Amino acid sequence: MKRTASVVSATLYAVLLAFAPTASAKDYKTETVTLSAETIADGLDHPWGLAFLPDGALLVTERGGTIRIVKDGKVSKPVANVPKVVVKGEGGLLDVALAADFAKSGTIYFSYSEPRPNGAGTAMARARLVRNGDGAELDNVSVLLSVKKSTTKSAHFGSRILVAPDGKLFVTIGDQGTMQRSQDFKDEAGSVLRINADGTIPADNPFADGKKGLPEIWSKGHRNPQGAVWDPVTRSLLTIEHGAKGGDEINEPQAGKNYGWPVITYGVDYSGAKIGKGTHAKGYEQPLYYWDPSIAPSGLAVYEGSMFPEWKGDLLAGALKSQMLVRLDRDEKGAIKGEERMLKGEFGRIRDVRVASDGSIYLLTDESDGKIIRLTRA
Repeated sequence: MKRTASVVSATLYAVLLAFAPTASAKDYKTETVTLSAETIADGLDHPWGLAFLPDGALLVTERGGTIRIVKDGKVSKPVANVPKVVVKGEGGLLDVALAADFAKSGTIYFSYSEPRPNGAGTAMARARLVRNGDGAELDNVSVLLSVKKSTTKSAHFGSRILVAPDGKLFVTIGDQGTMQRSQDFKDEAGSVLRINADGTIPADNPFADGKKGLPEIWSKGHRNPQGAVWDPVTRSLLTIEHGAKGGDEINEPQAGKNYGWPVITYGVDYSGAKIGKGTHAKGYEQPLYYWDPSIAPSGLAVYEGSMFPEWKGDLLAGALKSQMLVRLDRDEKGAIKGEERMLKGEFGRIRDVRVASDGSIYLLTDESDGKIIRLTRA
């Protein structure tokens, strides 16, 4: 069962891409186009996040705690000086993004499950990427965000990083495995956070004075958001998050609003028991779109490239459990009209989806032998 309303998302990195594929391309027919899929790189350990570098290389995180650079089909040795991470369940090294001024500063942002004496918690840091020949290292690593309350659980760390057009950062944080934390406005868990590029708090954040909520909180009531994108159609942030048994959602998080988890949800507990009050309650926002049964979504992009003009403005989402790429067809105002499920079972668990400047689409597969797949027009 699915419902729509209006939605969006997308963010492109301006880059020149020239990769030598490691396997021959294979074609797949969709409702509107034929895709040609080729493997750009393989042998990655559960790759999680991807960013396009200006010279055409790819910056890729591996959940086990390493960052790699992939260029011309070659995977680099691990980038040096990456902080230690807790690799447990869903925890590990997560997303990566380039700063708006990366070409000048070399600054990157990355999120991870941070080790503590009493457990772990989601953190986001920045560092300068220094490349030297075939290698690279992180310099001047500094933590900009860290969930204060630790967890001993191993689920729902989030976490995607979005650099908005105004240079501010949105960071999605899961409920850290305890659903009630998503309704505590003095806890970063279960939130979308918003900060300046230097880690300070924007003056126009909804709780900037700290009285009713932590000043870094943008929105609350999220379960485990693993996709975030800036939508050029609606000029707003879009996120995608895991429900429990059913209730995966796409949301358009607005300042200070509460998106319901676990008070309202379109899913039920894994035991089949009811969660919260049902699907609606006063003071809680409805999703733009939801899935029941769940697909386990991760990664979200808005298609704005020239390679597939038929898909202009549509949303692309990866699916872990359902092992597919989902295209959400939208109208010119961003409202979702329908859904197409593509590549089902062809590449395994799709962890991340990115659109390159040439209009091609990149997928990361969440496997011990993880791959980078490039989709072009056949």
